[in-house]
Amino acid sequence: MTINSQTNENAPQAGGKLSFFERYLTVWVFFCIIGGIILGRTFPEVAEALDAISIYQVSIPIAVCLFFMMYPIMVKIDFSQAVEAARTPKPVLLTLAINWLVKPFSMVLFAQVFLGWLFRPLIEGTEIVRGGQEIALVDSYIAGTILLGIAPCTAMVLMWGYLSYSNQGHTLVMVAINSLAMLFLYAPLGGWLLQANEMVVPWETMLLSVAVYVALPLAAGMYTRYWIFKHKGEAWFNRYFLKYLSPINTAALLFTLILLFAFQGDVIVENPFHIALIAVPLFIQTNFIFWLTYLIAQKLKFSYEDAAPAALIGSSNHFEVAIATAVILFGLNSGAAVATVVGVLIEVPVMLMLVKFCKRTAFWFRREPDKATLLDPRCVKGDYQNI
Repeated sequence: MTINSQTNENAPQAGGKLSFFERYLTVWVFFCIIGGIILGRTFPEVAEALDAISIYQVSIPIAVCLFFMMYPIMVKIDFSQAVEAARTPKPVLLTLAINWLVKPFSMVLFAQVFLGWLFRPLIEGTEIVRGGQEIALVDSYIAGTILLGIAPCTAMVLMWGYLSYSNQGHTLVMVAINSLAMLFLYAPLGGWLLQANEMVVPWETMLLSVAVYVALPLAAGMYTRYWIFKHKGEAWFNRYFLKYLSPINTAALLFTLILLFAFQGDVIVENPFHIALIAVPLFIQTNFIFWLTYLIAQKLKFSYEDAAPAALIGSSNHFEVAIATAVILFGLNSGAAVATVVGVLIEVPVMLMLVKFCKRTAFWFRREPDKATLLDPRCVKGDYQNI
């Protein structure tokens, strides 16, 4: 094992330190809220005109923006890692079970208990969503949390695994498997859960959202990665292509959020407390899934390097997919879209908190430090058996 600046060159090289934008993502979202409110009140016709250019209820400018929000994420995924799942079946099976058999239903439970029951008297009013349906604002918020809860993270989770001294091989495998699973499970599971919560779901639109915002960028990302690796090489891909691609994802996300809050400015100004109310079930859900997975991994006698990424993958959300689906299903001016953005607000601070917790409780597990990409300094010193 070669040690160079606390990294293990024999382990999968994926993830890294958070960029300046990623570390302060919550701050940028607040700026987007302010900018969107100002835009909506000063030039209300701009956002409306962009959303009006549509085909089959899909806004073309917003679709382009959302595509470029998703494409840079998909192009980074190494789908060849999916075949590695057979080598480490237990951590993979645990993560899959939590992501698809537990997490969607626990999100519905927490959303209904807090938004649908405890907080319902505090969230008044109705709204007209895409398609002309009038629904209670609180039900729109619940729909947004559901869409967020069924979208397993495939992007920033690489950062959480890296920073927690985890097995990035497992993280890469789950990123690939979750991306493929979303193609087949996201639309039917999301549609069923929304209908079970008395939401009218246009199935054609739901399937179209998965095709446009998951399948298309996934296919484009796979082909781009294949072509560049074949003609330019992996080093050129990592050193140059990703360097210029990442700002596109950032710009597309921020632009989408600004437009979203340009529509929702009045609701936010009149009901700023709604953001805090939506955050409560999302915060509880994230911590519940983390603790459930972490403790099960301990009972199954996983090493820390496998337990930490399993718990972090399960608790993190793919908010880009959730935002895109909420926009296409319910509209850019919907409460559902706002609820998914609250997920963006709390994602980074909550996940960084959980990463720190993982590192402090690593002694709960046996250690296999050779699996980690970023080496735990305590293990480098040779005393990891005693930490």
